[in-house]
Amino acid sequence: MNWIEDVKGNKCSVEYWGTKEAAQTALDSLRECRDCIDCSGCSDCSRCSRCFGCSGCSGCSGCSGCSRCSDCSGCSRCSGCSGCSGCSRCSDCSGCSGCFGCSDCSGCSGCSDCSGCSNIAWLRNKENLKGDPESTWAGPPPIPKIEGIHKKIYDAASIPPEALEMHTWHTCGTTHCRGGWAVHLAGDPGYALEKFHGTLLAAQLIYRESGYAINPCRFFDSNEDALADMKRLAEL
Repeated sequence: MNWIEDVKGNKCSVEYWGTKEAAQTALDSLRECRDCIDCSGCSDCSRCSRCFGCSGCSGCSGCSGCSRCSDCSGCSRCSGCSGCSGCSRCSDCSGCSGCFGCSDCSGCSGCSDCSGCSNIAWLRNKENLKGDPESTWAGPPPIPKIEGIHKKIYDAASIPPEALEMHTWHTCGTTHCRGGWAVHLAGDPGYALEKFHGTLLAAQLIYRESGYAINPCRFFDSNEDALADMKRLAEL
């Protein structure tokens, strides 16, 4: 495989794009992406592969024709979606719009303004759906707020040094990654939110509720980069 690579670890293969010039054009079309493979027209993404026109996503693969989707993670083979955000591990969806925080959906088509859905494959082609009047489900857990979130997370993650491990959400009770610390410091409400949404979206929501709209790509930084960014924010 012949690769063309930039300084941020993005790379495009000549074999996939057909010519060296086409691979270079695709690589040059990426804006502030990191460690992506054979993507084009994307911005602020990380660890994605063969996607087009996405922004702020991480770990997605094979998505195409989507527009204005952001902050999604681990999605695959979605097409024609627009304005979706914070979704995770969705696959083979098409024509969805304005969805937020969905997880593990598969084969959805033409959905709009969905929120916090899971395993929507079971609802495919159903019509006239109505809520269960006997259901006791109270909806998503409330989002906890951490006062002074930047200083608290930096203090917890930097003392002692081994308290931060960016390769996994929770290593143990005293070692977490950046997102894991956001959940942990929010206490039981944080872990309830994590159980419902998953760690990535839960941490992002806790940051937002605490007054800071964090780019979820920050949850995939190295230990050194994460600590430097947390220190910068704590000292503002």
